[in-house]
Order: sequence, then C-alpha cells, then structure tokens
Amino acid sequence: MTGPLDAASLAPELEAHLADAEGLALSEVEGLFCLLTIPVRKELLDRMPRLRVVSNMAAGVDNVDVAACTARRIPVGNTPGVLTDATADLTMALLLSAARRLPESAQDARTGHWKTWSPTGWLGADLRGATLGIVGLGKIGRAVAERARGFGLRIVYTNTSPRPDVEAEFGAAFLSFGELLRQSDFISLHCPLTAATRGLINEAALRKMKPTAILVNAARGPVVDAAALTRALAEGRIAAAALDVTDPEPLPPEHPLYALPNCLIVPHIGSATRGTRRRMAEMACENLLAGLEGRRLPYCVNPEVYEKPVFSEKTGF
Repeated sequence: MTGPLDAASLAPELEAHLADAEGLALSEVEGLFCLLTIPVRKELLDRMPRLRVVSNMAAGVDNVDVAACTARRIPVGNTPGVLTDATADLTMALLLSAARRLPESAQDARTGHWKTWSPTGWLGADLRGATLGIVGLGKIGRAVAERARGFGLRIVYTNTSPRPDVEAEFGAAFLSFGELLRQSDFISLHCPLTAATRGLINEAALRKMKPTAILVNAARGPVVDAAALTRALAEGRIAAAALDVTDPEPLPPEHPLYALPNCLIVPHIGSATRGTRRRMAEMACENLLAGLEGRRLPYCVNPEVYEKPVFSEKTGF
C-alpha cells in the first residue's frame, strides 16, 4: 500500500494486499499493526470480525476509532513516552531555524544571492528574553519548556488545567489561550487532536498574534487551519511558521505554503531518530504479540476492555 489512505479506500486496499501476499481475507485477520496514517474506523472493523488487537505505532491514536474498538472489546495499543525527547528536540530545531531564517539564508547562499557580509542581511529573531507560548503542556510540552529555559526564553503556557509543578520548575505562567496568543513571540503547539483542538489556530487566532510571531506545529496538522495560515504568512500578519505536521498529510507539492519563504515544512519527522523509531516499533510489536496471545497489552489506551462485563437481564449477556 502506498500513498495516503482514507477510511473508504482502506478496506479494499487491505483486502487486495492480503489476497496478493498471503491469500487471506479481512475476515480472517486477528491482529492489526498500523501507523498513524492508517484510519481504523468502524467500516474497517466491521470487515474484521476476528480482530483481537489493534497496535498503533504512534503515541497518538486519533487515527483509530477507540470507542468502536472498545465496544467490540478490542484492546488498542500505542507507543507513549518514547518519542518525547526526539519531538522536543525537533521542536527547538524548527523554532531556531525559523527564528534565524535558516531555510531562506541557505537558499540564498545556494543560488548566488550571498554577495558579501552585510550588517542587515538575513536578520532573525532573538531568543533570550523573548516569550515562548506552549499550547498543551503534556510530556512533550514540558520537555520543550526544559530545553527552552536554556535559551533564556520566558515560558507561558495554556493547558486543560494549570501545572504548578512546571510553573515552579521553569517559572512558567499559565495564561488563557487568547492571552498566550497576544503575548508570545514564539508559539509551539503540543496539544492532542480532538474536536476542541481541530482548527484551533484559525483566522481569529492568527489575528491575535504579534506580527513578529513565529508559529511551530509539532502536534497534529489539523490543529492549524492551513488556508488561514497561508493568508497570514502571505500578508505578513505573522513572521513565520515551521511545521512538522500538515493538513492534509503529506501536503501536496503544489500547496501554496511551499511557495512562501517564511514557511518551513518538514515531513513529520518529530520521532525520526534511529533510537526512537526502533523503540516505537518494539513497543508496537510487544502490544501486537500480547494481544494475539491473549495477554494484557503493556501499552493500552482503553484498559476498560479488560474489565469483567456486567450481566444485563435486559439483553441476557
């Protein structure tokens, strides 16, 4: 299977793949090992009545209908924690690249626009004393705060609830989302993709940001409205953006964001270190094997599937 898949096309493609490779049908599948690009929805689950485990090689599971799996008492596994440091490292790399205009200056050097040293050439943003706004202070957000402290950044954050431990350790300040947008010189997204966060960075949010602000997204592509971001960058309403994730993903080569010199896009490489990807694969295999052997998944996002069902007189089971 190649290229992005949608829920409608996945079942036929999997069916054909199984038939070609093993002579199997979806109805015979007992374990599913998937990537975050694979949509595991009700339509697919309906075609796999013998399925006993879904193992997602990712920390997030927004590509999996966990509720539908739970209703079928299918455990869903993920790979939490292992990619925290790699993603936080990449976040800082993106922030620094955008702040110091590395893609633009490297391109100018390559194409002969670098004629001499200039006191006003390729001027970027200072980090020390600037304000970094972190949206979503989970494990990755906290790791970013830890790294940002070494660069002398003032840290503010918004989260589902305040984090006094992080405030004490990093001198971070809890702000409303709107106030964070107004105060921040850099905004780094680390929230999960939910109904509440889809399109969180929209036209209204972008208009609240400083014209010198730089947006970094290492969370999920749909958290940012791509069309609104394109307009804001093209019109100079914010200074730059650095994206590890996009919507759609992969972003088509003809997308207007690629044409903007103040937009850096990399192909979802937050966890792309040799050690991290190896450990993710190991954890996903551990989940898959445990599920197939009838054991509890070591990294399970819906542990309620292991609870003993309550007998119902109404249904008889």
